[in-house]
Amino acid sequence: MTNSRSREAAQRFADRRKREDDAPRLAAEIPGLTTMRLSIEERRATVTSAESKHLRHVIVDRAPALFVIPCGDPACDGGGYDLTTPIMRELRARRTEFSVDDECFGNVGTSRCGRMVHATATATYRG
Repeated sequence: MTNSRSREAAQRFADRRKREDDAPRLAAEIPGLTTMRLSIEERRATVTSAESKHLRHVIVDRAPALFVIPCGDPACDGGGYDLTTPIMRELRARRTEFSVDDECFGNVGTSRCGRMVHATATATYRG
């Protein structure tokens, strides 16, 4: 069973890496974007405070224009958060601060995972 989980995790990592490699570059999609930082908080739907928090500094020059975050629940199967569309919409509007939310699309056992993510972005632009 452990071997099977290791293979599944390795395959998910390889799939995520391929999506990132195939995605257009952020610098090409958002000309003038110089810096971007994402503060990410994740929690269960029934909890009001964040269970996990982390800060992600985006390396604009080489980052993919893809914002997919894996679910933090180890029991979640096939889940995660795709923040690409709302983040790209805000960046195209040249917003310097904005927040986006999403619900995990995976499953825990026979139930929907339902964990929530809240990401606050800070961006700077030239010109």
